[in-house]
Amino acid sequence: MKYSITEDGKAAYLQLYEQLRRDIVSGVYPHGGKLPSKRLLAEETGVSVITVEHAYGILCDEGYVEARQRSGYYVIYRESDFISHTSAFTPSPHTHMNGQHTDSEFPFSVLGRTMRRVMAEYAEELLARSPNRGCVELRHAIASYLARSCGITAHPEQIIIGSGAEYLYSLIVQLLGNDRVYGVEDPCYEKIRQVYKANGAKIERMKMGSDGIRTDELARSTATVLHITPFNSYPSGVTADVSKRMEYLRFIRQRNGFIIEDNYDSELTVSRKNEDTVFSLSSEGSVIYLNTFSRTVAPSIRVGYMVLPEKLLPDFEMKLGFYACTVPTFEQYVLAELLTSGDFERHINRIRRKRRKAQS
Repeated sequence: MKYSITEDGKAAYLQLYEQLRRDIVSGVYPHGGKLPSKRLLAEETGVSVITVEHAYGILCDEGYVEARQRSGYYVIYRESDFISHTSAFTPSPHTHMNGQHTDSEFPFSVLGRTMRRVMAEYAEELLARSPNRGCVELRHAIASYLARSCGITAHPEQIIIGSGAEYLYSLIVQLLGNDRVYGVEDPCYEKIRQVYKANGAKIERMKMGSDGIRTDELARSTATVLHITPFNSYPSGVTADVSKRMEYLRFIRQRNGFIIEDNYDSELTVSRKNEDTVFSLSSEGSVIYLNTFSRTVAPSIRVGYMVLPEKLLPDFEMKLGFYACTVPTFEQYVLAELLTSGDFERHINRIRRKRRKAQS
């Protein structure tokens, strides 16, 4: 083995997780292969068995390995061997909140304190017009947060701020063109289909299986844009595992197209780490990442953002760069403060712990 832990400020379990994941994806540990025992790995790296167990737990959560009682941890990830799911699909329980108060809403005391601090510190700056792509402070804060939380490396220039997901869907159609076929999950959040239809795009519904869009549906599709919600798809509740996410990338690579990764609700996973985004798994710059703060802060916070691949930035500037940002400057500064202060992530971790406790 060749694993080591460095003093670079990153938690030991995350360092170990990343090294193991790299070796699993590259084939050092093939499908069905057994990982080293927790005790052996702990002795080699100089960490506790609990630290190793934590790293293995994240690999299990994300679908790279599975634990077998009194036997160890075995690799279940494989990139090329995809199973076609042709059986009837049964939606799993999933509650769509439709703007109602939920346990994921941000503590009002913290939100109120942050708003007062922003008003005191920024004062008349809050009256200034926001840059078209959004305030620099918020775009920098989002870029740092994405790098910390889910391995997305993006420059602030790639981040576009807008008033909610539906508005951003519309911008994407205008950017990529309505002469393309847009593949959407079936079933899917109905507004996705409605926005594309309203913008004149052709829609192709693609039936869901137990781990995402069925392989046979992808094979027959003519879509060159694929809109996916890989984490907790609504209304099915399906989460795509890492093999399915890689399949999506192979699908779109063959068509020289784009994936729209709508990562709604992803921060509120019960896992101890966010699952790999399709954006972070892609090396071709073919994924547009999209998320909002409506679930993680409050439904009244109609703020979303998308991360464009660098190769789309010139087209965006030429076609859509004239659009003014639709989010008030005040709300942008408040969200930037929540992200940079750590209050946002502390809230997310609190909700995750609460949900894990409820499941145990």
